[in-house]
Amino acid sequence: MKNDSLIELRNVSKAFGTTRAVKDVSLEIERGAIHVLLGASGCGKTTVLRLIAGLEVPDSGEIWLNGERVAGQGAWAPPEARRIGMVFQDYALFPHMTVRQNVLFALSALNGKLSPAERERRARQMLEMVGLAQHLDRFPHQLSGGEQQRVALARALAPSPSVVLLDEPFSNLDAALRRSMREEVRQILRAANTTAIFVTHDQEEALSLADTVVIMRQGRIEQVGAPQEVYLRPANPEVAAFLGEANFIEGVAQGEVAHCALGTLPLASPMYGKVSLMIRPEALRLTASQEGNAEVIAIRFFGHDQLLQLRFPDETTLEVRTWGNAELALGEHVAVSVRGNVMAYQS
Repeated sequence: MKNDSLIELRNVSKAFGTTRAVKDVSLEIERGAIHVLLGASGCGKTTVLRLIAGLEVPDSGEIWLNGERVAGQGAWAPPEARRIGMVFQDYALFPHMTVRQNVLFALSALNGKLSPAERERRARQMLEMVGLAQHLDRFPHQLSGGEQQRVALARALAPSPSVVLLDEPFSNLDAALRRSMREEVRQILRAANTTAIFVTHDQEEALSLADTVVIMRQGRIEQVGAPQEVYLRPANPEVAAFLGEANFIEGVAQGEVAHCALGTLPLASPMYGKVSLMIRPEALRLTASQEGNAEVIAIRFFGHDQLLQLRFPDETTLEVRTWGNAELALGEHVAVSVRGNVMAYQS
């Protein structure tokens, strides 16, 4: 276990009946960082979260927390011994308790360590940090969804946990509030200098929140890396397609370049032979030109940008994102170029 790692999973597996939810997962969680487990429903990400929390027991493998084995090889630390905070999808606030009482409840386990006055001070400090100091005596039903979520976060942070686990915390919020809450929660976690692990199926959410994205598929980890790395250099075509819009075109690689319908393109890594080239729609640049070898065959306007579909003489089609005010028309011919290097996968 590295010195800067807070949590380590070593070859962890978990099955429910005949369904293998987590398959031989190994992962290190860096201290003080925000990690996001990203994947489609049923990929195993919530099971990994529950294994870390001690709410599930691994069938095989080991889990280490703060340099101590907490599961596997005969070791077992129950959830209450792991000092882990959790924020649930439905917030799980006590409806009969005020905001202040909800946060104080999380501090009840520290009765022997903190005096009543210290617990009160800590609860107020946490609620001030999440911007709810003026709502101490309100009940959950008197708060908005975003405010309830901030109470849940304050409650999770109050006992100074080793790590905070957040399971789809924004799923019950509308789109506009989701965006603002993402940034608020990120700032709160930074201010608290807390290690956090999020679970989400939302790609934009993961890329905008994470220091490190962990992409899961069918119970396995497909790729771990910074948001820019996994988006621009996905490990395989499945990850590329899952993370966002992607064009795939056939080509032939010759070392550092590949030849395809777009011409000769620089590759991110040297390859040889038949390849599938992945190009993001926003990585393509268009110039209106009668000599251009691509024709605009469809335009979908979204206001801030538009999605164009192009067709090449060999019937290859590509999608391109451009500014919403780009003056291109159906049937127009365009010259196409690519920004940066292109990812290639062996065909």
